[in-house]
Amino acid sequence: MPINLKGRSLLSLKDYKPEEIKYLLDLAFDLKSKKRAGIRTETLKGKNIVLIFDKTSTRTRTAFEVAALDEGAHVTFLTNSQMGKKESIEDTAKVLGRMYDGIEYRGFKQKVVEDLAKYSGVPVWNGLTDEAHPTQGLADVMTMMEFIHKPLNQMKVVFIGDTRNNVANTLMRISAKLGMHYVAVGPESLKPSDEMMNEALETAKETGAVIEYTSELDGVKGADVIYTDVWVSMGEEDKMPERVELLTPYRVDMDLIKKTENQNVIFLHCLPSFHDFETIVAREAKERGLDIREVTDEVFRSRHSKVFDQAENRMHTIKAIMIATL
Repeated sequence: MPINLKGRSLLSLKDYKPEEIKYLLDLAFDLKSKKRAGIRTETLKGKNIVLIFDKTSTRTRTAFEVAALDEGAHVTFLTNSQMGKKESIEDTAKVLGRMYDGIEYRGFKQKVVEDLAKYSGVPVWNGLTDEAHPTQGLADVMTMMEFIHKPLNQMKVVFIGDTRNNVANTLMRISAKLGMHYVAVGPESLKPSDEMMNEALETAKETGAVIEYTSELDGVKGADVIYTDVWVSMGEEDKMPERVELLTPYRVDMDLIKKTENQNVIFLHCLPSFHDFETIVAREAKERGLDIREVTDEVFRSRHSKVFDQAENRMHTIKAIMIATL
């Protein structure tokens, strides 16, 4: 059956069927090939897109802007609106829906992106909320498909560290949808929520995926992918000392890479990453006696690391989402 996503929002990959996710990935590969060949199709010519950011961003903003401009759309970067301050989200959504063909939102509460979709009448795309990061999940799998020469249902993906954060939740969800073997490796206090685990396990019954959690580092054995994220998310900086103590045993170093027993294992990270002390945040933490690196520089710069291919793929998957839904 042909896939038609026109008019759909992307608030979470929970709302998308496996075949719809695969369609977006196929489209992203096609668009990447065309961009590499210098072919500009301007599929979005005449479209107006607004980007709303309540959280800072490098990859999400640039990926949306370049993807839209590549395809001929006009972009407004909206940072000083009245939304949530002097005007309700509902009223703002209704205004933006009259002026724009699509809305991207990156911020905190999932309800904000859901309300924008509910009241605007146009496709809304989740650029990150506390619960989900769907555009990242698509780029993650696209990168795996490029560098791991196995069918998706034969890949083992290990997320290590804070396994209940938005990126980990999304990776678990898309792995379950696509029939992959997903293992969350981290401390008990930061394990996936029962709700997320139950959802993934229910999906796995239909797709044949394997979904697991363990606090033991042996869980990385046989991994095709080692994935991690920063130990403290935006807005949680006060938890830094506690997280460093809890997560230091789960830092991704070469010893951990060797534990996979897979010479071709790839390392992924949604970025930004603390892998050295070349940032203000990492240096200030070090002065306080805290090593906040979730991955060593040796791994980050090694042949295993595909993090910059992964970052580029944000643009291609986001372009696919906008074209498919508009």
